[in-house]
Amino acid sequence: MAFMNETLVGTTQTEEFAKRFLSTLLPTKHKATIVGLSGDLGSGKTTFVKYLAKEIGITDEVVSPTFILAKYYELAGAKWKRLIHIDAYRFNDPDEIEVLKWEDMIADTSNLILFEWPECIGARFPVDATLLRLTFINENTRNIALA
Repeated sequence: MAFMNETLVGTTQTEEFAKRFLSTLLPTKHKATIVGLSGDLGSGKTTFVKYLAKEIGITDEVVSPTFILAKYYELAGAKWKRLIHIDAYRFNDPDEIEVLKWEDMIADTSNLILFEWPECIGARFPVDATLLRLTFINENTRNIALA
């Protein structure tokens, strides 16, 4: 990946990054495609999800599912059948992920899972998942890096 570490200024660059990143993702043969998004509050995790969702064809407003934990979007004509946006910020214990039927979710190859705050589930987050680290630089600038 040519964009393993980029500083993005403004929403246009974030949107372009999401588009390029999505083009590199491919469904796997044995489990869901999982992308972890790690970073402090305000680092741009949900904004990144919003632009990736737009690129994959979702027209619904994408907001962080902090209080509902997960939002499911059905996809038509995409590499996957479903985009699942998870926010684990409120988890106090890694096993809380089971309320979402995590093992079933990650076993389904038709799922693309975008997971905010993967560190909140510790070892339950697959070690072979893609992990992006987002960093707040200033009000208009973020850094995003493959972790």
